[in-house]
Amino acid sequence: MRFRHPDGSTVHLAYCTNVHPAETLDGVLAQLRDHCEPVRKRLGRDRIGIGLWLAKDAAHALVTDPAALRGLRTELDRRGLEVVTLNGFPYEGFGAEEVKYRVYKPDWADPERLSHTTALARVLAQLLPDDVTEGTISTLPLGWRTTFDAARAEEARAALVTLAQRLDALAELTGKSIRIGLEPEPGCTVETTGDAIAPLAAVGHDRIGICVDTCHLATSFEDPGTALDALAAADIPVVKSQLSAALHAEHPHLPEVRAALAAFDEPRFLHQTRTLPREPEGPTTGGTLVATALRGTDDLGEALTRQALPDSAPWRAHFHVPLHAPPAAPLTSTLPVLKDTLTRLVGGPHPRTRHLEVETYTWHALPPELRPRARPQLADGIAAELTLARDLLTDLGLKELP
Repeated sequence: MRFRHPDGSTVHLAYCTNVHPAETLDGVLAQLRDHCEPVRKRLGRDRIGIGLWLAKDAAHALVTDPAALRGLRTELDRRGLEVVTLNGFPYEGFGAEEVKYRVYKPDWADPERLSHTTALARVLAQLLPDDVTEGTISTLPLGWRTTFDAARAEEARAALVTLAQRLDALAELTGKSIRIGLEPEPGCTVETTGDAIAPLAAVGHDRIGICVDTCHLATSFEDPGTALDALAAADIPVVKSQLSAALHAEHPHLPEVRAALAAFDEPRFLHQTRTLPREPEGPTTGGTLVATALRGTDDLGEALTRQALPDSAPWRAHFHVPLHAPPAAPLTSTLPVLKDTLTRLVGGPHPRTRHLEVETYTWHALPPELRPRARPQLADGIAAELTLARDLLTDLGLKELP
């Protein structure tokens, strides 16, 4: 879906296909037929955007077989779909019964991450619509924190410098500019937008920037204005933003709240959980409450273990909940953080990013009563999310294009 910003530029909205896991090119083609085209039809649009997730085998098939790449481009056109952005974070196995920590491998100190991302960039340059010259790819925020030391950080920096050089060469060859965005995520060495500034400044190239995922931003209790102002001050580009909402529990000490949270503790994905405890300011308990250091656990089940996480302040969990359907009370979602971030990204005189991607990949990990029963219900849900995102954009003064 395309929108005209008041400054005349085009802003793209897509939804991410990592909600339809597929490891092979045949699987990707089936996604387009079975899921993406039905979503487009529900929206009543001649064309919608999708943010493709290409696992390693699918990417390899496309980058080594020009006929296969042309065939994918033809199939996209035939089904009224366009691609300006890819999700390059998961490498393989995203549809496995247990993903958890595996999603962070290979990290940016592993040469395979550079090789895979280079392949994705080459593929995207050929998939971009004829009238679009810029594509974006979101990627792993360097690596998981516990395995990432100073030596691996230097290897990652060198890999990103090499990637930037390859992207420059690709632009010279194709006339298409592909940019990469590190996607901060709780638990990673780049957990917050602030954590991204130093490594990105060390790379020092405008083709390597940040992808702001609004679920991750909210889970880490980042203030959107503060985060985006810091990125701007450091000249770090926001190459894309993933529109997503986290799980919010205002009163995690209550038994009914903990029971509701436990329904979202599932075995497939990691649901990092964070809280920002508040303590009285000054020596007396009558002082003003002030936030202390962010506390967290790697997964929701760990947080629910008694005393594993302070429960005197709200909790947020890295669980991408559907944008249009917040969980029932006593839980809520962080949709207000998404709205605030989106306003700051595209509500001003000029957009700070032109690529937006709805990314709710956890539909089938929701509590059983909330999961879509079959493909039609999933398509209905994705279409409803895109409708909500469209309405937010038009409320900000953007005009939907045919």
